[in-house]
Amino acid sequence: MKKRMFMSVVFVAVLTFLSACGTESSSSSSSNKEITVRIGVQGKTGILPYAREHQYFEKAFEKEGVKVEWSEFASGPPHFEALSAGRLDFGATGGTPLIAGQAANIDFRAIAVTSDGKTGNSIIIPKNSSIKEITDLKGKKVAVAKGSSAYNFLYLALDRAKLTDKDIDIIQLQPDEARPALDNGSIDAWATWEPYATTAVFQTGATFLVSGKDLDITTPSFLIARTKFTEEHPDLTILFLKTYEEARQYFVNHIEEVSKDIAESQKLDVEIVQTVLNKTDTRLSPTTPEFSKAHQEQADFLYDVGGIDKKIETSEVIENKFVEDALKESK
Repeated sequence: MKKRMFMSVVFVAVLTFLSACGTESSSSSSSNKEITVRIGVQGKTGILPYAREHQYFEKAFEKEGVKVEWSEFASGPPHFEALSAGRLDFGATGGTPLIAGQAANIDFRAIAVTSDGKTGNSIIIPKNSSIKEITDLKGKKVAVAKGSSAYNFLYLALDRAKLTDKDIDIIQLQPDEARPALDNGSIDAWATWEPYATTAVFQTGATFLVSGKDLDITTPSFLIARTKFTEEHPDLTILFLKTYEEARQYFVNHIEEVSKDIAESQKLDVEIVQTVLNKTDTRLSPTTPEFSKAHQEQADFLYDVGGIDKKIETSEVIENKFVEDALKESK
């Protein structure tokens, strides 16, 4: 019961936030020259931040007489607020926000998979910690950002170890709060995502306790799109995906160059950036049966622990036709 109550607090907040969003208020003109494509971006080391820095989308859409606008988000849920209000056309998030958004009846489509999610989240422990395995977290203070993908990962990891939230002391902290707490010993472990985990390992001697790869937990990340935009502009939806793939191909085939570029522009340590990029699964693919199954299992898990208040069929928001066409045209 405590487990259900705890998860409910977070997801009720997320769902309330999403449900309070307005309906789409803008309509697209039939003329591409009057269209502005709005793209959401978060983080500093991914494909979309890199593409924005080098104006991949601006160059591609300019040929169609279409403008590009960028919006920065700290996490996934705000993407869905913007989608619902008609203020965003495309974005990239982890699977957990998709599930919350679908449960809140936000009208969107998952148009491609960008990662299997196995290396994105992890639990790290400070240098010289006595914690050696997940069961050692019992009775310990574990920090995590409420509503994040790492939050869901923490619950999945606990479940694998046959623990629940009542076995640990969960401290809800954002990354900029959790890192100092880890450094000064106020917490015993931190569930977080990249590049925060690797940065802490490099800078403080912290170590990885467990990652999604260790537990073989597949939690795919997605590119998302406003449904109305995809219906009115299927050609631009395909162009968005083709441009993403162009940036991704350069990104993965020039890791050393890209790492230096990102480190310089974002004022990060190049070794940290390169380590993160080398171990990150970066892809553009349709939602395969494997990814579809993993995403549905995640939604079922959240329903079982009280994270969402209704069962959902995640396949209802998955749309593969655009990425399939884009990949064909990119060959």
